[in-house]
Amino acid sequence: MLHSAMPAVPPVSSHRTAVLGSAARAATEYLDSIAERRVAPSPEALEALAPLCGPLPSGPTDPEEILGLLHTAGSPATVANACGRYFGFVNGGCVPAALGAAWLVSAWDQNAAFRVQSPVATTLEEAALEWVRELLGLPASCGGAVVTGATMANFTALAAARHALLERAGWDVENDGLFCAPPLTVVVGDEVHSSLLKALGMLGLGRNRVVRVPVDNQGRMRADALPHLDDRTILCIQAGNVNTGAFDPAAAICPAARMAGAWVHVDGAFGLWAAASPQYRNLTHGFEMADSWATDAHKWPNIGYDCGIALVRDPATLRASMSIAAPYLLQGELREPSNYNPEMSRRARGVELWAGMRSLGRTGIAGIVERTSSQARRFAAGLRAAGFRILNEVVINQVLVSFGAPEKTLAVVRRLQDEGTCWCGSTVWQGHTAMRISVSSWVTTEADVDCSLAAMTAAVEESS
Repeated sequence: MLHSAMPAVPPVSSHRTAVLGSAARAATEYLDSIAERRVAPSPEALEALAPLCGPLPSGPTDPEEILGLLHTAGSPATVANACGRYFGFVNGGCVPAALGAAWLVSAWDQNAAFRVQSPVATTLEEAALEWVRELLGLPASCGGAVVTGATMANFTALAAARHALLERAGWDVENDGLFCAPPLTVVVGDEVHSSLLKALGMLGLGRNRVVRVPVDNQGRMRADALPHLDDRTILCIQAGNVNTGAFDPAAAICPAARMAGAWVHVDGAFGLWAAASPQYRNLTHGFEMADSWATDAHKWPNIGYDCGIALVRDPATLRASMSIAAPYLLQGELREPSNYNPEMSRRARGVELWAGMRSLGRTGIAGIVERTSSQARRFAAGLRAAGFRILNEVVINQVLVSFGAPEKTLAVVRRLQDEGTCWCGSTVWQGHTAMRISVSSWVTTEADVDCSLAAMTAAVEESS
């Protein structure tokens, strides 16, 4: 109960309620109609964004007018990631509980930096991290952080690796920097994801100062081609190649790396979630032997943007690389998020992670992995039956298809994107130009797959 001395609720409350009601109606209308629209926005929709730009108004604008502008001009100019026919960039949808939690998190307006600022954000983030750790079959000792995505998850985990290896060499990298520091070696597969290289660049370890290991015909790191590893080596392996979905042979790589004293880091933006599925768990065998892991919850678990997760076997190394202190920062005995995270002020995205995971449960998360992987096989079978070449072994949710010469394949992709039934991107993989299909959303149905297959076939014919 409010203390009697508290002031009355200001009149602005009713206006705020009206604005939230308008937002709810616009969001509901958007989602209810998204299945009927083209996936990519039309040229006309993009042109209609012009009124949203220009000089900042000299005075205030009514919030409901702002929402009207956003919905009228903004909604048609979105890419329909929330529908079931978006197959680009391994973008998942957003399950209803996570979406609702995101609205509530915005209303709460919590800063998830320290426990004293938001006990609820801290508590639910810790609970969600433990659920992720357990679901992925990782060591009970793990600590972690909820970040924006796989790039920051890789950055966070690799910062812990950098700390651990340089501390072992007698160097305090957080206080003394990298100037004159003992050198570290970073080993990656030849098809390392660009987000991991970006993280290495931000950490001062260098995008180009890496040793590349040859890969096989599916993009898997060859265990028989590993270079010399020692206690100043960070070995980065993949769970889920971004083109083929293939998994590096962790069970063959990790024991030798650990024996050499190397730090093993796993870039598992979407592939690590295969561990949640009894059907696909075998693909992740051996990855639990690593020292750190990076993954995304806005991919397969479909938590919504943005939500990445970094996990480290020894939380002390993560804390040492990320901790912060100042007289005004009130820290207690329990875990403080800012001591494990690159950011201080940040959105309470761990609440959305908690809500989405709790709503799905173990079987729901496994169901998304299994259903979308089955739909990927349906795409591959349909395209193969139509006479097109599938380039990869479809092990999970990724399909690569060639329609012939590179120019032909690119023309088909452009035609498909322009037509609007579905959206797929192009890639170049091991010398082949291909269309890449990433099936990641809980919303996708077999009907979505079938109508997309029809659109793909038509795009081929129209591009001839």
